[in-house]
Amino acid sequence: MKSLLKKPGRSMLLTAMDESASWSPGDYLMARVSDAMELSNFLFLKANSTEADELKPPTPIPRPGESEPETRKADHEFATGEELASFFSRMSSM
Repeated sequence: MKSLLKKPGRSMLLTAMDESASWSPGDYLMARVSDAMELSNFLFLKANSTEADELKPPTPIPRPGESEPETRKADHEFATGEELASFFSRMSSM
């Protein structure tokens, strides 16, 4: 039974036994690339926009066989511009 799950390709049997088998490795890679691009765009806009407070982080593409990501509140706040400038000035003086 376990050897069937390790075979490449898509089949109705594998999909019925393991929902994550409905996606190929390429599908997972494309979802990962898409998530990374959305996060990159979000961080760029957050850093360079005056209206960044209204932006919400992107939600990742749901993958088959994985549970829904939990929505969690941030336990921390972003650093201010002054804190970042101070940090980088200390790092460059080392």
